Amino acid sequence: MAAIKPGRPGGRHRRPAERRATYGEVLAIGEFRALWAGQALSLLGDQLSRVALSVLVFERTESPLATAAVYALTYLPPIVGGPFLAGLADRHARRRIMLVCDVLRAFLVALMAVPGTSFAVLCVLVFCVVLLSAPFSAARAALLAELLEGDRYVAGSALQNMTNQAAQMLGFAIGGALIMGMGPYRALALDAATYMASALILVAGVRRRPAPAHGDGGRPSMWTMTRAGATLVFGDSGLRTLVLFAWLCGFYVIPEGIATPYAATLTDDPQRISFVAGLLMASIPTGMVVGAFLFSRYVSPSRRLRSMGWMAMLTCAPLILCAMRPPLAVVLVLWFVSGVGSAYQLAANAAFVRCVPSEQRGQAFGLVQSGLLAVQGVGILVGGAAADELGPESVVALAGAAGLFAAAALSMLWAESRKEIVRGVRAEATS
Repeated sequence: MAAIKPGRPGGRHRRPAERRATYGEVLAIGEFRALWAGQALSLLGDQLSRVALSVLVFERTESPLATAAVYALTYLPPIVGGPFLAGLADRHARRRIMLVCDVLRAFLVALMAVPGTSFAVLCVLVFCVVLLSAPFSAARAALLAELLEGDRYVAGSALQNMTNQAAQMLGFAIGGALIMGMGPYRALALDAATYMASALILVAGVRRRPAPAHGDGGRPSMWTMTRAGATLVFGDSGLRTLVLFAWLCGFYVIPEGIATPYAATLTDDPQRISFVAGLLMASIPTGMVVGAFLFSRYVSPSRRLRSMGWMAMLTCAPLILCAMRPPLAVVLVLWFVSGVGSAYQLAANAAFVRCVPSEQRGQAFGLVQSGLLAVQGVGILVGGAAADELGPESVVALAGAAGLFAAAALSMLWAESRKEIVRGVRAEATS
């Protein structure tokens, strides 16, 4: 009888276990802590300012349309300017771009906090503040990819995603109470202070780096960089599939956009509609936080890539059951599960970083982010219009069905292009 070799039970080959990065080792990196803290602080301020702007504009105009128009300005600038301004992160030092954007945004928000600022000027200031988020986000995303390699990038992204969702929920939850106490102008001034604090954290915690080097030794024009970025992102089938996975959120963001009319179908008490709507809107972000933690902490790097398709389908499939008009408790569970499935975005983001050269990451991230905002805005707009005709339950179910079909198609495309990436990730994780 042949002897069984040690370490191979039953004589079968066992693949070396893949190492997963921990949150502790990511937080041990001082520069990441600086980026993480600054982002959390700015997000809290932004959520507070959104509530303050809504209150301020409605007090000034008493117009729901004007209030909605100012909120819509938070979507438009990155869509329009993102593909072009994001390239700044590949032309100049990324830390410098972030510092300049933080200081400029602090100044613009401080102008918004001046009592008596006209509505037209307020709209222009809001547009400019949000426009500056495009190069800032692109530079920050590219810098994060430099700081965190391999599975550390996934752990860091998961930690930041969880922090972002928590900051949004906390900002909306306490925003109304704070504004009642301090007023909208002081709330805007507080938001301006958070931008300055973020800049100071960057100065103290992130070291200087030179601008990304380009192969020809010079700096190409913004138009050339935008065109090259679009060719890179959409000219490669693997990258194109990853981008479409990211943009799949245009389907499963629709429930959040019509949460209030959906809440009206679940309760006959007008006083409870806002409470129920709040529960519905919080269910998907809560699922996202739980999903990001479990997916990054307990699933191996290569398995994340292999399970992307199934996880993407999980974000949409539960929404189809809303067609049966279940009670509130069941709807909350369905939307929570949808949020858990969205953790596949971590794997898609990590794979995207692996495939994009460092000197083009700013532009590539900017293009993807602009498209991400566009599909969310269009999805919410279409969902809201359809809900008037079909009812919110039917619209959520249809969004789930369409998203499930799209996710299934993307899963088949991904199965053809993921093999090389999976091999590279597995080699890194077991080395």
